[in-house]
Amino acid sequence: MRCPFCNYENTSVIDTREIEDQRVIRRRRVCPRCKERFTTYERIEEKPIMVIKKDGRREPFDRNKLLAGLQRAVVKRNIDSEKLETIIDEIIGDIKKQGVSEISSKEIGKMVLEKLKDLDAVAYVRFASVYQEFSSLEEFAKLLSQMKKA
Repeated sequence: MRCPFCNYENTSVIDTREIEDQRVIRRRRVCPRCKERFTTYERIEEKPIMVIKKDGRREPFDRNKLLAGLQRAVVKRNIDSEKLETIIDEIIGDIKKQGVSEISSKEIGKMVLEKLKDLDAVAYVRFASVYQEFSSLEEFAKLLSQMKKA
């Protein structure tokens, strides 16, 4: 590793630690020439998840978009943001477990609904009303009656 201070090519590792659930290696280094210390991080390079939109466009998965959708669904509900972050982490983990690099926005919506069903009925209905694009009041009423049965 090249020293960022003097550009010397042979720096030494003085400490190595695994962080972020052993997904990142943090190394403290020292330059034998200038004696400066610095830190490097080693991470697994992951392929980005691409989302296939309804119109066929592909765009990189955006955690913030998903968080914004969840926040709209839980507005004025007693659900903390940490729980929403956990839901997003679980969804990303589930996508990675599938071993796919592309997933439809429809599939992500289904995954969100599954998580919200167990978390909060009102948030579930709010998210479903946007996600499922009801074209009539009868379709919406059908969802509500299904929830009553469950």
